[in-house]
Amino acid sequence: MRKIKNYLLQFKAKQTKNVSQLITFTKYSVALAIFMSCSNVTPSVEIPDPVYKFEVSIPTQGNSWVTNNLSQNSTVITENGIEKWNNSSSVIATFFKTTSTGKMQIGLRAKSTTGQSKLKVRYGNKEVVVEIKSNTLNDVYVATFDVVSAGYQKIEMQGVEKSDAYFAEITDLLVGGEVSKQKIYWVKEDFYWGRRGPSVHLNYEIPQNSGDIKWFYNEVSIPKGEDVLGSYFMANGFKEGYFGIQVNSDTERRILFSVWSPYTTDNPSSIPNDYKIKLLKKGSAVYSGEFGNEGSGGQSYLVYNWKPAIKYRFLLKVEPVGDNSTDYTAYFFDPEKSNWELIASFRRPYTNTYLKSPYSFLENFMTETGQLARKGNYLNQWVCNTNGTWFEMVRARFTADATARKESRMDYSGGTENGVFYLKNCGFFSETTPLDTYFNRPATGITPAIDFSKLP
Repeated sequence: MRKIKNYLLQFKAKQTKNVSQLITFTKYSVALAIFMSCSNVTPSVEIPDPVYKFEVSIPTQGNSWVTNNLSQNSTVITENGIEKWNNSSSVIATFFKTTSTGKMQIGLRAKSTTGQSKLKVRYGNKEVVVEIKSNTLNDVYVATFDVVSAGYQKIEMQGVEKSDAYFAEITDLLVGGEVSKQKIYWVKEDFYWGRRGPSVHLNYEIPQNSGDIKWFYNEVSIPKGEDVLGSYFMANGFKEGYFGIQVNSDTERRILFSVWSPYTTDNPSSIPNDYKIKLLKKGSAVYSGEFGNEGSGGQSYLVYNWKPAIKYRFLLKVEPVGDNSTDYTAYFFDPEKSNWELIASFRRPYTNTYLKSPYSFLENFMTETGQLARKGNYLNQWVCNTNGTWFEMVRARFTADATARKESRMDYSGGTENGVFYLKNCGFFSETTPLDTYFNRPATGITPAIDFSKLP
């Protein structure tokens, strides 16, 4: 039997088209299959398919993560793909979405650094070992797998042996076979945004004839296990800014409230003085400053250890104050103190408006956690006009950002569930909600009990 295995491996290396050798290869393949079937033995090595053709090259730079050690993502996954990989315990996963089932041939565009290395490659319950010997980039066949369900697929790799400091450098995961004949989704460009994953939104519909809206009330609860590092569960969004809760590190969480400057720039230092957001007041423990990179403006946040499975309440006031300026004030109800707490109040120049475009969103702001799913529940939305009349918002349109719309990432969903709105993204789950779908939640009919005169 060892002779048969050795012949098959040598045949693969030759890639011959000799008819006689092809016949011999076929006979040996059948003999090996019969032997394994009768003896109930699992072969210790993967016998490569002698014929393969890769149709798709998936850059590891934008589609791979070190899944069991988030801190390694910034050093192992680089603009060159997978490199400087020296830890045999590290598990690297590459994700892509298929639209069909069938045979899936997998390969690697890889090279060794100075020596050679062995890698363990896993798909589902099947695992093979592949050797990377060349010091120049080559397309290396790994194995043929059976895809039984269309949707997101995960190929995992782990280092087994290396003769120098690092395991193989891998620029692309290669896909061929039946599944590659149909459409496959992966991140092809804008790798920073692709690694962050798609942002998703709920755009609430203000009831007709509600007048000028001065107040926006919302409730948010994060299910247990969904409070993933890098998540921003934005509760009270408006045309000029946003207000919600974040997971900033393993030890820090925040309540964040920001207002964009009317001056368009990603650099806050370039904003002219008359376009700057002015801080009017803030809570005693609240940080205030400026932000940039995604527009610029005034920012405030309170370090607060909010917890999953607890309902948190948010209140936003939007009011024009004359002189072509508008004030935005954010309040957070602390369930531990049973009080409304002031986060901050900002004045935005060159703006004369009441509340416009109320919405919520869910985003991941850390590329290291783009492979982890997260979910937020948005429970109870109300607006109040300048006459003090409340209106419940029970209808919302589900939308997503450019990463979703250009089909770089398809792991997003939203709508209604158990009588409330929800948003979910990242994690490479396969169920996708059609963009621009409208959803309705059941009305609660319970007006928020807030004494505006007692707010700080």
